[in-house]
Amino acid sequence: MDLEGNIEGPGFVGIRFCKECNNMLYPKEDKENRILLYACRNCDYQQKADNACIYVNKIMHEVDELTQIVGDVIADPTLPRTEEHQCPKCAHREAVFFQSHSTKAEVNLAHNVFK
Repeated sequence: MDLEGNIEGPGFVGIRFCKECNNMLYPKEDKENRILLYACRNCDYQQKADNACIYVNKIMHEVDELTQIVGDVIADPTLPRTEEHQCPKCAHREAVFFQSHSTKAEVNLAHNVFK
């Protein structure tokens, strides 16, 4: 935490406080100058934002990537489809092809999902 009460670190945007009345400052757009400001809702105090980022959402859990995307992949009408490959479990013939964007270098293969 620095002298102004802001917590520093990756992903933390920070909380700013008014120097006039000590209330929390909120992000506000200066449309004329096209800049981001932090403004107090109780008085006229404003300060220019040192960073344009006002919110960071980091997802920290890991899931099997295929289980997360199968439903979306099947419903995506833009992906290529074929009826030339049979599902080994249910014998259904329609399949959707997509390429997984895995972080593991060895798992960058084309996958098919059967409907």
